[in-house]
Amino acid sequence: MISVIVPVYNGERFIGRCLRSLLHQTLSKEKYEIIVINDASKDKTAYALELFKEDIKIINNEKNLGLPASLNKGIISSNSKFIIRVDSDDYVSTHFLEILFEFLYQNEYMHAASCDYVLVDDNEKVLSRKNCLTDPIGCGIMFRAHYFKEIGLYDEELLRHEDADLRKRFESKYKIFRVEMPLYRYRRHSKNI
Repeated sequence: MISVIVPVYNGERFIGRCLRSLLHQTLSKEKYEIIVINDASKDKTAYALELFKEDIKIINNEKNLGLPASLNKGIISSNSKFIIRVDSDDYVSTHFLEILFEFLYQNEYMHAASCDYVLVDDNEKVLSRKNCLTDPIGCGIMFRAHYFKEIGLYDEELLRHEDADLRKRFESKYKIFRVEMPLYRYRRHSKNI
């Protein structure tokens, strides 16, 4: 039902935390897959992903394609009804997928659902809680896949603000509804884009 798209480049430090949070969801594992796109990382990301290879689908880019192209590669490889992006340095609550999925599944008229998030530092200390509509990020939004694909996926020419561009194109035709629960943990650190 759901494809969780996780792009990673040189993410050895945080990818384990991210994947553990996604593998320990209250939603049944039969209802979702985790697709990780390793964008030709030069650190030990490939080794870190091998530790999870039984539970995730790994796509290895032979050369660095950039974030938008890696995201598109993951999305195109999916056949799920719902798509959601989680960045490799972030992590989520145990109810993350279940709540967003049920919210959309029970409300057929909704095109996408986004949850509030908590901003954390390197040590996972909470810095602040954020409203996903007034302080939007590119992650933590579950889309109905056919609407997402209809708008043309991520613009691969944009190496920054690809999420803002996608959101603008999506919201020109459809609506992202708010789930007023902080289910996503957005990590702020020195290597954030």
